[in-house]
Amino acid sequence: MNAVLYVCHGSRVPASREQAVAFIEKCMSQSIAPIQEYCFLELAAPTIEAAFKSCINKGARRIVVIPVLLLTAAHAKKDIPNELARLGSLFPEVTIKYGGPISVHPKMIEPLVERISEIGETITENSMVLLVGRGSSDPDVKRDLNRIAAMFKKRIGIAHVDTCFLTAATPSLEDGLQAAGDSNYDKIFVIPYLLFTGILIKHLNKMIETHPFSRKFYLCNYLGYHSSIVSILVEKAAELLKDR
Repeated sequence: MNAVLYVCHGSRVPASREQAVAFIEKCMSQSIAPIQEYCFLELAAPTIEAAFKSCINKGARRIVVIPVLLLTAAHAKKDIPNELARLGSLFPEVTIKYGGPISVHPKMIEPLVERISEIGETITENSMVLLVGRGSSDPDVKRDLNRIAAMFKKRIGIAHVDTCFLTAATPSLEDGLQAAGDSNYDKIFVIPYLLFTGILIKHLNKMIETHPFSRKFYLCNYLGYHSSIVSILVEKAAELLKDR
């Protein structure tokens, strides 16, 4: 029997966990497999192991694992695969298929467009966008967010889309805000390229509020668990279920 296991990042913030669960329930409503479970990589329950065993206890002999992660970094490349390898050694009779993170996908442009439109400010020729990623020491994260920025720039026809990162990558949030503030752009739309609320969002809010050029900044909402993201993850799971 087939199962789909969605792996979320996890957070200490209760609202973040609640948002993640509500989102996964939307994915599960597509009913692409008779067994569907969710889990968290860290900071929340159930763990990957607990959810994996739950799938097996319900009769799963083939488990498709879909990480609910935006970009490809250590969690997607090492942490989740390593845990799946360990579980695979414990349950060799179970086939495991790993789907990989969302990464660069054309459907990820729709949430960005919506987040700007929600602000209610006209985008002029003298406007720019600053995409704020979580960040990682893995160079693929920077490369992929820059590719998304280029796709977004082409879609909305704005003069400039730049990127910066909250942690572990350059340019930092501070440098990104400073460069944007020093620029000649009169409107700077800041979009957190994050799935959920949490400590990093609070930090971003504070940085913008206290910035000397705060009047130029328009802080958009974080991506949230958009319907386009539901579509991407369900498509990934369906493709792996077909792959024998």
